[in-house]
Amino acid sequence: MPRRLNLIVALALVVGVAGCVATALAAENAAPKPKRRVNSPMAPIEDVAGLPRVLLLGDSISIGYTVPVRDLLKGKANVHRARQNCGPTTRGLESLDAWLGEKKWDVIHFNFGLHDLKYINEKGGLVAVDEGRQQVPIDAYRKNLEQIVARLKKTGAALIWCATTPVPEGAKGRVVGDAVRYNAAAAEVMAKHKIPTNDLYAFAKPRLAKIQRPANVHFSPEGSKALAEQVARHVLAALAKR
Repeated sequence: MPRRLNLIVALALVVGVAGCVATALAAENAAPKPKRRVNSPMAPIEDVAGLPRVLLLGDSISIGYTVPVRDLLKGKANVHRARQNCGPTTRGLESLDAWLGEKKWDVIHFNFGLHDLKYINEKGGLVAVDEGRQQVPIDAYRKNLEQIVARLKKTGAALIWCATTPVPEGAKGRVVGDAVRYNAAAAEVMAKHKIPTNDLYAFAKPRLAKIQRPANVHFSPEGSKALAEQVARHVLAALAKR
């Protein structure tokens, strides 16, 4: 009897465990699965054969206008971007080869600046101006851009420099007017290498109240769409000359 009883108990446990597993699987299958983010700026895109390849390089401002640019250039170009915030020129020097990859680019639209001119602490965190130092001083910024341009020119792509957008009053860790200074340094480099500029600073400045967030370097969704129109226009002009 004891052996038979043990066998019965063992079988009952097996049946019970199997039932629990079946219930758990059924619940998992029935539960709604998290939705994948559609049309993310960081999502890899599959090239449409026969269309030129465009690469966008830049910080969160460029992340904001990536999807609208793709929409505007749908059927005209395959619009890719670096799958991260490109940050300051120091990150550009470290990561440029990975961002460029092995395939051919027809147009590269690039910007660095807002992260170079911001003030950071010893740990790299954004801080008030009187509590830290500029991440990349302007002379180093100029030298870094020279190296970045030299690497980009090797791709054979048409290059478009994008001027850094304005720093508004109240934006933490940045000084109003520094974008002008850094843009002037960048303009010297681009003029030397005969690289055209998409002047998003001049475009955005008179309409900041409508398109930029208050006391923030970032733009509203509608503001990003407005910037995207300027980016798309310059990209199409560059493609027309290829």
